[in-house]
Amino acid sequence: MNKAIGMVEYKTVSTGIFVADLMVKTAQVEIMEAQTVCPGKYIVLLQGDLSAVNACIELARTGYSEHLIDSFILGNPHDSIFTAIYGTTNVEKLNALGILETFSAASIIVAADEAAKTAQVELIELRIARGMCGKSYLLLTGDIASVEAAIDKAKKAVADGAMLLDSSIIANPDSKLCKSIL
Repeated sequence: MNKAIGMVEYKTVSTGIFVADLMVKTAQVEIMEAQTVCPGKYIVLLQGDLSAVNACIELARTGYSEHLIDSFILGNPHDSIFTAIYGTTNVEKLNALGILETFSAASIIVAADEAAKTAQVELIELRIARGMCGKSYLLLTGDIASVEAAIDKAKKAVADGAMLLDSSIIANPDSKLCKSIL
């Protein structure tokens, strides 16, 4: 079975819940998250076999596009995506710190996957549109060259959809900042 994840992000809660129900009735998928996020948007994050996730996301994209903000399908997501989404990554020390911020929830997961597959970095956290007026961000760490390469690739991954908001790299974050992040 191919491991895959996919997400749809809607402008309205009612469409989001309705489509979430249709998707789980369409194919054998599991809902990782289905919830309201700021500012009243609704996200549905699925996992399952690639063909099942693809069928569900395509149904959501084509049948309910009038309220669709963003979506993605990742056929082989990097394993660190899952711990970063739930904020359970255990990082002992920050070397360099990379931060990338996007306008959508879906785009931050795509950016994180690209970053993690590009260089030897650890994803620390993916903050997916909660308490941020719909914006999202990622935090990652590694040596400075790896963080630079990962952030550069992540920026390119979301630039085409005009979802990139900002990014920063801190070569040697202060220990006081590290304590607040970890």
